[in-house]
Amino acid sequence: MAEAMVEPQRGRSLLKTLAIVATAFLAGCQTLVPKGPPPVETTAPPPETRPPVEQGIPTDTERNRVALLVPLAGTNAGVGQSIANATMMALLDSQSQRVRITNYDTSKGAAVAARQALADGNKLIIGPLLSEDVKAVSPIARNAGVPVITFSNDVSVAGGGTYVLGYSPAQSIDRVVDYAHQRGVTQYAGLIPLGLYGQRASTAFLRAVENAGGEVVSLETYGRSKGALSGAIARIADNGPYGAVLIADTGETAATAAPLIRKSGGSERILGTELWNTESSLASKSSLDGAWFASVPNGLYRQYAAKYRARFGKAPYRLSTLGYDVVLLTVRLARDWKPGTAFPEPRLRDDSGFSGIDGAFRFGRDGVAQRALEVQEIRGGQTVTVSPAPKGFGK
Repeated sequence: MAEAMVEPQRGRSLLKTLAIVATAFLAGCQTLVPKGPPPVETTAPPPETRPPVEQGIPTDTERNRVALLVPLAGTNAGVGQSIANATMMALLDSQSQRVRITNYDTSKGAAVAARQALADGNKLIIGPLLSEDVKAVSPIARNAGVPVITFSNDVSVAGGGTYVLGYSPAQSIDRVVDYAHQRGVTQYAGLIPLGLYGQRASTAFLRAVENAGGEVVSLETYGRSKGALSGAIARIADNGPYGAVLIADTGETAATAAPLIRKSGGSERILGTELWNTESSLASKSSLDGAWFASVPNGLYRQYAAKYRARFGKAPYRLSTLGYDVVLLTVRLARDWKPGTAFPEPRLRDDSGFSGIDGAFRFGRDGVAQRALEVQEIRGGQTVTVSPAPKGFGK
């Protein structure tokens, strides 16, 4: 368990754009230096009456207590620490003195971390990262009347006080199919990996094409064994013709599949999902030149990443912006959230939504974050925005 402390920033200015995104507060942050020891007494001091020892972390009556549940050890420690760093950056950038964030490590058990967070008096849980951890944490938090905002993209865990902030594959697929339809594509094919992500992507793809008034002429799945992908591509070619093919997998897999599609005689547009946005080397893959994919906007992310690198000496994980944005949301709601009282959960469902590094978002009645997405095209070694994300909802 660790505290995310707000320290003063001397001789440094915040990046202008991030300062606009972060909520500005007048209250600065100070580090209090304790006074030195008293002079040595020549006579014996009176017996000292010690105050009772307080277990756990000290009581804080001035700030709202928020728990961050992420893995800080083990396989996912890198992304967990990156999210924790991002939450600290958001507190510094917002200059808020109304929010106190305590980190709890989920690597030794998410349920244990949640119980400790609640025992410490936290009124909001942000995290955890993994779907299975959310399933362990949610009922514990629900019984305590404390909402959870998870970084997972598993929409099945949403509801009952749990809110899903992660990037939804269904939303990115819907956005890129809609854009392709606007550009004249009516017939589609899909290459879908086996597994839970593939199942959800497949359902989302069929629904998106139907809503756009198009037709899926071929939908093929593949495993991770050698030759599985090439076999699926061959089967798609046999079902011919189509105007675009969705590869619902990583950019690395899509870059491998693209030449095989061309070799099979296909010249169709390749479509991708939000997974592509996590790969920094994607634009350099020439086989994907001309491909479209939908994701959260990247304009502010580049500036955020530069500042993160300057502060921590390494590049952030792309998912870390979820931590930054959820803190901005919390700071905004903390303006009239009295410390020690329940988190104002109904305000999470504000129709006007919120804004952060990843653009505009809001929580639907189902507890899933709805996002304003952009469409990017890989073109000549770079990604180019061909359809900007809306600035807000209804805009």
